[in-house]
Amino acid sequence: MSDKIRILLADDHGLVRKGLRFVLESEPGMEVVGEASDGREAVRMVEELNPSVVIMDIAMPNLNGIDATSQIAKRSPGTGVIMLSVHSDESYLLRALSAGAKGYLLKDSAELDVVRAVQAVSKGRPFFSPTIAKTLLEDYMRYLQQRGMQDSYELLTDREREVLQLLAEGKSNKEVAQLLNLSLYTVETHRTHIMQKLNLHNTAEIVLYAVRKKIIS
Repeated sequence: MSDKIRILLADDHGLVRKGLRFVLESEPGMEVVGEASDGREAVRMVEELNPSVVIMDIAMPNLNGIDATSQIAKRSPGTGVIMLSVHSDESYLLRALSAGAKGYLLKDSAELDVVRAVQAVSKGRPFFSPTIAKTLLEDYMRYLQQRGMQDSYELLTDREREVLQLLAEGKSNKEVAQLLNLSLYTVETHRTHIMQKLNLHNTAEIVLYAVRKKIIS
């Protein structure tokens, strides 16, 4: 049985799919197992082909990439979705993360970053185009300066910073507890304190904050 990373390409532009296929299939450990040209087809093909990773255009006909990702995350949680987008602003990234995407690539740098993105997401790690982290950090620092605020990261204890990184990397509370040799209750308490101190409300915002701070790549 092949141990290659199985990839589904979902984009309504044939040229984009062709370019990504060429880059990915130049890698010996990767295999493109299918192509979808709309969101509904992508959801159906994930159930049929069981790929390790889907590269999903955010703007898709019939069913947009965000909603298709949400369905895939619910029906096929073992498949990691990398969102492909022309948008680098925070609102799109937050929507993608909330839907269950594990990675976010900007189209203008996709061919440079796609191999690293697939490698990371296939192992359960998040990946974001380097430009995104830079843009988010600059926006965040500007926001703090405009309001005369301090970065709340300094309020976190060393243990809370450890927990924050593991949560941002996609670990569950139970996995964090096992890795740090803590009780589940203690991890849940740390998570609550982190969210209160940083004014975060859900897992997607935790990931977004970690991208901003370059805690995760």
